[in-house]
Amino acid sequence: MTTAVPPDNPKRNLTLAQPDNLPHIGMVGDTYTITVTGEETDGRFCVIDMHIPPGGGPPPHRHDFEETFILLEGEMEATFRGRKLIVRAGKTLNIPANAPHQFHNSFAGPVRMLCICSPAGLEKFFIEVGIPVATRTTHPPELDEKERAAFIEKVKTLNPKYRTELLREA
Repeated sequence: MTTAVPPDNPKRNLTLAQPDNLPHIGMVGDTYTITVTGEETDGRFCVIDMHIPPGGGPPPHRHDFEETFILLEGEMEATFRGRKLIVRAGKTLNIPANAPHQFHNSFAGPVRMLCICSPAGLEKFFIEVGIPVATRTTHPPELDEKERAAFIEKVKTLNPKYRTELLREA
């Protein structure tokens, strides 16, 4: 049985990410620039341009959406279900939904990668939890012990809303 392609939805528009007016979000040392939101894709996916300085990256976690990383610059250590591998510029890594994973920049230079999440939603988490910064490579402000504890509590509180689970604190 063949199904027809649905008609065009003229209420949806072309998305053209303009570097000068994108949200840049600081997340515990990393900077995430949201280039395409779920609102722009009818919830199908979002795209985030990630700048990960040396030592950066999130703690082990998992979530119920697919996450694909396309490394544009640098190299990073990725851990998938406990197995570590080195991923270099030019490589693409897809993390299946619900799988425990982590990425960490254990090298001397910064990492730049695109993150595509399907369905969308992670970008809203970053906006709600992170700190707005000026540019794609602006380092977010350092958090003191009290601010870091408050940040972690906020993340833990919001994780169920965004279908995410921390497996170890940052």
